[in-house]
Amino acid sequence: MDFTFTEEQQAAVEAAKAVFSGVAPDSVPSPALTPGAVADDFDRALWRKLADADLLSLPIAPEHGGAGLDPIALCLVLRESGKVLARVPLLESGAAALTLQRYATEELCAEVLPGIGAGDLVVTVAAHGRTGHEPADLAVAAQQEGSDWVLDGVQTAVPWARTTDRILIPAHTPDGHAVLALVLRTHPGITLDDQISTSGEPHAEVRLDSVRISNRQVIADPAAWEWLRNVLTTGTCALALGLGARVLDMTSDYTSKREQFGYPVATFQAVACQAADRFIDLRAMEATLWQAAWRLTTEAAGSLPLAGDVAVAKIWASEGVRRVVQTAQHLHGGFGADTDYPLHRYHAWAKQLELSLGPVAAHEESLGELLAAHPLG
Repeated sequence: MDFTFTEEQQAAVEAAKAVFSGVAPDSVPSPALTPGAVADDFDRALWRKLADADLLSLPIAPEHGGAGLDPIALCLVLRESGKVLARVPLLESGAAALTLQRYATEELCAEVLPGIGAGDLVVTVAAHGRTGHEPADLAVAAQQEGSDWVLDGVQTAVPWARTTDRILIPAHTPDGHAVLALVLRTHPGITLDDQISTSGEPHAEVRLDSVRISNRQVIADPAAWEWLRNVLTTGTCALALGLGARVLDMTSDYTSKREQFGYPVATFQAVACQAADRFIDLRAMEATLWQAAWRLTTEAAGSLPLAGDVAVAKIWASEGVRRVVQTAQHLHGGFGADTDYPLHRYHAWAKQLELSLGPVAAHEESLGELLAAHPLG
């Protein structure tokens, strides 16, 4: 078996490393010291650099100006993004592009995909439902009226909703089918209420009051929302892996220089064992992430449906990244809580990623249901 990435995927990683090399995690105020959002908008300068490096168009087909790469390539770039806490809607934009390309009409694809790839059209995704604890498609009702659709409901914690151009919103029809609606942020009937993420980023609660949109702005294939949710969840795991890898590097560097009793604390058995356990966590996060991304990309059959691999990846990502940042705080001592040092920022982002798109318990429940429905062996 060959586990190496393709030349195109490796080239995407090198391009991402070059762009993210100049990003400083502490370029905005600390979320621990800021009562509101750390900034009003995402990092527009970085977004332009990503567009100029053709990283925003990676998952978009060549006929729409992209490279036509797969979810694995997107996850590789997201991993690099997570290492520097890049404040851009790269996950939401990439997941939306992959989903639109797969399920939207050619007319809608031609309208939006070139702009997404060029960085001129920014799309975010409403994926948390009304409270963050129920299926997101159940939070908005979609009723078809002639050639139009009417949307009513609430979606919470939509990233950068005030400054993106369009929002991809899941909804449910009267017969219980899931649909996706691509709506303008400024569309009549949409109200945005400010929210702030654990990491200090501006989110918004999106209220839809009899929002009427044309049929061409709706993806009616019931599989589209499940696909989008799986891409978003897998991408979140990639962000967590990158964040965890960077935090473990910070911990290794600190403990190798910090001395007690005349020796680096990294040479103490208790410290070394804790760091080794976190290294094992990262390897498990990595293995389960690429298994899920591979299933997304190849649509290969497995003992469980794709959702099973995605759930396993998210369980490991959530548990693993939490343990990595907690151990890092412990091994850094009081220095880890210093707001002039970036570790506390990684801790806040890790908590945000841990709970995003469902905590561990929710994915364990989903995995249990899949195991019950698809007995192994």
